[in-house]
Amino acid sequence: MNANLTELRRLAAHAENRRTDTGIPRVAMVQGETPEHQLAAVYDPMINLILTGSKTMTVGDRTLRYDPATYFVMSIDLPAVGSVHPAETGEPYLAVSLTLEPTIVANLLADLPKPAGGDIYSPGFSIAPVTEELLDAWVRMLRLMERPADIAALAPAYEREILYRVLQGPHGWMLRDIAAPGTALSRVSIAIQWIRENFTRPLRVETLAAMAALSVSAFHRHFKAVTALSPLQYQKRIRLLHARSLLIAGEGNATSVAFGVGYESPTQFSREYSRYFGVPPSKESLVSARRRQAQQFNHRSALPSLAQ
Repeated sequence: MNANLTELRRLAAHAENRRTDTGIPRVAMVQGETPEHQLAAVYDPMINLILTGSKTMTVGDRTLRYDPATYFVMSIDLPAVGSVHPAETGEPYLAVSLTLEPTIVANLLADLPKPAGGDIYSPGFSIAPVTEELLDAWVRMLRLMERPADIAALAPAYEREILYRVLQGPHGWMLRDIAAPGTALSRVSIAIQWIRENFTRPLRVETLAAMAALSVSAFHRHFKAVTALSPLQYQKRIRLLHARSLLIAGEGNATSVAFGVGYESPTQFSREYSRYFGVPPSKESLVSARRRQAQQFNHRSALPSLAQ
């Protein structure tokens, strides 16, 4: 296992401290101290494998920490707050990820025996122990970065192998559920997609339950089990995350952003923003403005003068 990890670290060594494209469809990597505001986001369904250091992910009231001994599976779009940590020996955080595509999972499942169903009240995210077989498949996948001409022919096979190894693990049912119609996960996904696309609009749980073809009480149970959040809490997290991205980008002040993401009361927005991010939106906006001014100053300072 150590040999595979060493090889993976070598292959991913040129990753930057942001999501870095590998040239391989759906495969990305990241290294170093990622800014905290970039780790507070709505995460797409994915498999995340850490190569060096560790990461903490908080979804709802659940916090998971994982490292090179484990991998993370998220089978549904979830608002989460993350933080990354270097290794105890000082090496920077380094990780690779595979974004999940339900169609590819479904095609793989069509070639496999149908197992017993999973626990319908389990969350749509968890960690599992990494295996030698899974690391081996990742090595072959990342080696394609050194042979880009082989990507089109071989990446689909290696992606299927990575998915297959995860399907064999303790949380394989989560991958099965994202590709299977009628499961609790797939029904909740319909409601989640609506919330993501309409987060500024008033939320009616009865309407969402009807979309998911569930009673209101059953919908509540399934939604909370899968996301660790109630539908209203999920909508609030989406609003707050979007608001933060607007404030950091300098696209409005706290009041205009509050109304822009669907809040009727700037006071309530400020209170909930401060509770979630630990800093009031007005201060976030001020810090962001100062950061942008510093970046502009550094950029101007770096330009050569006409006299030179």
